[in-house]
Formats: sequence, C-alpha cells, structure tokens
Amino acid sequence: MKESTALNRVSSACKVCLFLLFLSGTVLFSYRITLAGQRLEVVASILPQKYFVEKIGGERVHVSVMVEPGANPATYEPRPQQMAVLARASIYFSIGVPFESVWLERFRRINPDMAIVPTQEGIALYPAGGGAEGEDRKGCSATGIMDPHIWLSPPLVMVQARNIVAALIKARAEDSKYFQERYLSFIQLVARTDLKLLEIFQDISTGRNTFMVYHPCWGYFARAYGLKQVAIEEGGREPKPARLAALAAMAKKMGIRSIFIQPQYSRRSAEAVAGSMGAGLIPADPLAYEWDRNLLSTAGKIKESLR
Repeated sequence: MKESTALNRVSSACKVCLFLLFLSGTVLFSYRITLAGQRLEVVASILPQKYFVEKIGGERVHVSVMVEPGANPATYEPRPQQMAVLARASIYFSIGVPFESVWLERFRRINPDMAIVPTQEGIALYPAGGGAEGEDRKGCSATGIMDPHIWLSPPLVMVQARNIVAALIKARAEDSKYFQERYLSFIQLVARTDLKLLEIFQDISTGRNTFMVYHPCWGYFARAYGLKQVAIEEGGREPKPARLAALAAMAKKMGIRSIFIQPQYSRRSAEAVAGSMGAGLIPADPLAYEWDRNLLSTAGKIKESLR
C-alpha cells in the first residue's frame, strides 16, 4: 500500500514537471514569435551595410538588402518582392551607389513614412578612379562621378556606424541602450581590423605601393594604408588604345604583374587587357558580406602582389 502511494506521488510529480516544462517551452516559443514580430524592419543598399546594421541592431532589427549577392550596384533594378519589403520598412540606409540616384525617390513615393538615412553623411568624397594622396576632394573626375566605395575604409566605416546607430535610436528609443552597447562593440571590431591592416602594410615603401585594378573601387582603402590605386576603367568605360598603352608601360616600369577585378563585372574585357599587358587577374570583392574578413583577405592579396 505504501509502495503504491509512493509510486502515485512520483507519477504525479513527473506529470507536473512535464507540464511545467511544456508550459515554459510554449512561453519561450511565444516570446520568440513576439520578438520577431517586433523587430524593426530596415533595408540597406548593399551587403556590407547589412553587415554593419546587423552588428549594431542585433536581434532587435531585421535587415533586408537591396543589391543582392553577385549583382552590380551601378545597374541594379529592384525586384517586385523587394518593393513590397520597402513598403513596410521603417528605415532605408543609402550609401551613394549609382542605382540610388534613380530609385531613392521612387522608394520615397512607395513609403513616405520610411526614413531614408544616407550613411555617407559627414564623409568627404573623392573623385572616382583616384587613389593618390593630395587629390582635390571637391573636384570630380572627367565624368563628374564621385567614388561611393567608402565602406572599404575602416576609418570611414566608423562614421557610417555613427549614422546607423543614431537612426536606430531615433526609430526605437526604448532600445537605445541595447543599440549603444552593440555600437561600441562594433567600433572595437572596426578598430581591430584597422590595426591589423596597418600592420599588414607597415613595411610597404612609397616606391612599391601601387596596385592596379580594372574597376576603381579601392581608392579609400588605398588612402587609409599608404597605397596607390591605378584604375584601368574610366567612367565605366573600357580604356582607349592610347591609355592602355600608357598603363602597360607604367605596369612594366613599376613591376606590376597583377590586375584586381570585381566579381560583379564581366571578366572578358579584363582578360583582354591583362593579356595585352602580360598580367594576371586577381578577384577582389568589394561587396562581400563578411566585411572585416574580406578586407583582411584582400589586403593579403594586395601585399603579395607588391612583392
């Protein structure tokens, strides 16, 4: 009799424990659904921006990207599904890439309540195709185009991060402490990346600091670390024979044996140019999502090409 009573008590206790476990799991699942439903919906133009916003916004923010992997931000056209996402977004983080000049006003008409935040605010731009010290910040290249690739310079990313966290706090003041803490953590990551890059290029001499690219996207990176970018393409156009001959002579004189190419562009023209110059092609993606790893990897490739 006593054994039966004891077994009944154990059985009842087990049932209570199982019920409580089920209840706690249900509450946790419900909390996660609620949390997901409350996340701030934002859109960024390019993948590196998505990385920055996710690092600062964490689980309180859901980030969609406009220019998808492999696409070209100079010619991109949003899909209908992306326009539907824009219609319910609270913030759009722009950065000055070419497609924005056509589409930002359309985005504004689709969602007048959406804040459009230019993350390049407060950054002095240089002409596209540059990479040398001492260029006029206010001037433009022959095509009148300014270089938008500011996300490739860690010091400039710190400015962008400040613009991002300010926008997130303005949109969701109750999460300001959370955003501030993650912002500080991200700034530390950017600073560590900057120091690693400085170390990689610390022994590069001024006479051996020039690298050649097809599309001019590494100018801000070059300035940050004492390098010089020489671009083959001008204003999105292939080089004329006279320019190509001059570049080939420069490459021979300076011992340049590699041309860095962007995966979002066709290799055909770059291969033809490289063949005429006797140079090899090295992929370097300025739009990779894992920003810090990508910069360090590209830095290693550039340094190796300078040997």
